[in-house]
Amino acid sequence: MYRLKHSFLVLAFFLGACANLPAVPQSPTQAVTSGSVLFQDDFSQPTTGWDRFMVGEGIMDYDAGGYRILVNATQTNFWARPRVNFSDVRIEVDTGKLAGPDENRIGLICRYSDANYYFFIITSDGFYGMGLFQDGQAAMLGQGEMLSSSNINQGLAVNHLRADCVGDTLTFYVNGFQVAQAQDATLPSGDVGILAGSFDTTGVDIVFDNFVVLQP
Repeated sequence: MYRLKHSFLVLAFFLGACANLPAVPQSPTQAVTSGSVLFQDDFSQPTTGWDRFMVGEGIMDYDAGGYRILVNATQTNFWARPRVNFSDVRIEVDTGKLAGPDENRIGLICRYSDANYYFFIITSDGFYGMGLFQDGQAAMLGQGEMLSSSNINQGLAVNHLRADCVGDTLTFYVNGFQVAQAQDATLPSGDVGILAGSFDTTGVDIVFDNFVVLQP
């Protein structure tokens, strides 16, 4: 069992190019019914505002009707976001490994603000974790290390991830099963998105599809 003992690293060029762009504020509306779609993207059109770049350290781009993140550096995370702004959300996505090591990071983020965010991640060898990334450091919430779960489909199999960020309660589901829950009030609102990262082996190649944000 491996621990989340390394900071969630990002490349300097990525921070400079993407992380400081402002989120798009949502217009005030009347009360939204639970389950209503707040935002969705099946990545069929490469014009919906997600990050697009290709460098030696990796790729983030629309690809064959999905969204692909390739990480070619060790101990590195890439995240992508549509630049929206929400407080309470239920986020879901389908994701699978295209190639690379099973020891990887694949997940969702919520309440992204000034490069701080909550993360909900699995690995392709059956582990999961949930936590807060703040001021360049990652801290697990509700658990001291990555834990294993039989609810995670391993290898190249597709997984359906769901993250609920409601008030100060964070809940993580994998393939319809709740795997983690914790309380934290550090980040009240922000952007949503997806994340893929590496540990000690490069070539993490992940695809995402059917991204949706719902009113919880």
